[in-house]
Amino acid sequence: MTLSTLPVLSLADDAASFSKAIGDSFKTYGFALVKDHGIDAGLIDQAWTLTEQFFALPEEEKRSYFNPAIAGARGYTPFGTEIAKGAKAHDLKEFWHIGRDLPEGSPLADSMPPNIWPARPEGFKALFQELYRQFDATGATILSRIAIYLGLDEHWFDGGIEDGNSVMRLLHYPPLKGMTGEAIRAGAHGDINLITLLLGAQEAGLELLTKEGTWISAAPPEGAVVINVGDMLERLTNHVLPSTIHRVRNPDATRAQFSRYSMPFFLHLRSDFPIKTLPQCISAENPDRYPVPITADQFLQERLREIGLKK
Repeated sequence: MTLSTLPVLSLADDAASFSKAIGDSFKTYGFALVKDHGIDAGLIDQAWTLTEQFFALPEEEKRSYFNPAIAGARGYTPFGTEIAKGAKAHDLKEFWHIGRDLPEGSPLADSMPPNIWPARPEGFKALFQELYRQFDATGATILSRIAIYLGLDEHWFDGGIEDGNSVMRLLHYPPLKGMTGEAIRAGAHGDINLITLLLGAQEAGLELLTKEGTWISAAPPEGAVVINVGDMLERLTNHVLPSTIHRVRNPDATRAQFSRYSMPFFLHLRSDFPIKTLPQCISAENPDRYPVPITADQFLQERLREIGLKK
C-alpha cells in the first residue's frame, strides 16, 4: 500500500494544538490522518472479520436485507446501485448501513428508520453497535476540536449531533473480472455529511484531489483513521473548510483479483438541524454562498437523489 504524504496528527495532543493542526490540514487538503483516536483495535479486527463473513453470504440471503423503500439508509444495498454525482457508470461496490438506535417515541423516527440486522454472522449486531458507539464518541471529540479552530465554543456541535443521523457503512469492492469500462470502485465524489471517519483498507486505492488538480494517496498508516470534511461542513463554513473530491481507483492487474473492504463512519447532524452559514466564515472576500438555510435532512434527501439511492 502506498501511504499518504499527509501529516499524521495525534488526538492525544492537547486540544489547542490538535485543533490548529486538524484545521490547517482540512483547509489545505479537506483531509487529515489521525492516530490515538481511542477506537478499540481488537474491536476493529473483529469488525473486519465479520464484514468479510457477511459479504461472503449467498447473494439471495444478502438481498433479503435490501429495502428499496428506505433508499439504502439501513441494511444491504446491492452491487452497482450507487453512482457518484455526475458520473456515467455505477460504482463497483456493495454495502451495508448501520444507523443510530433512537429512543422510543423520538420525533426524528420519520427520517431515521430502525436498523436491520442479519441473522448471520453470529455476533454481528452486538459488535457493530459497540463500534458505532465508539466511532460516534471519537467523531464528537474531533468536532469539538474543529469548533475551537472556527472560534466557536468547544461544545457548539453537541446539540447538532445529538441523535444525529450518522451512518456506519461496511463496504465490499469485489474482485474485478474482465473490463470495467468507465466504472471504478468508487467514482470521484464529495461526502454528504459533516465529517467522515474512515478505517484504513487493506487494499490501496483511496485518493484525494488536491487544489492543484493532482490525485494523491489518502491511505493512513496502521492504527490511524482518515478524516475528511463533508459537504454539510463545507456549507456551514462557507467553504472555509472544503469538502475535497476523492475516489477509490481500480487496482492494477496484480491486485484486481482481490476484494477490498472499507469501513467509513459518516457523521451527520440531526435531521431537523438548520444548516446556516457561520457568521465568522462570511467576509467581503468570502461572501455568503448560502443565504437561505436548509435542514440537514433536506440536504441529505437532495443528495441521495443525485447519487441514485433515492428516486
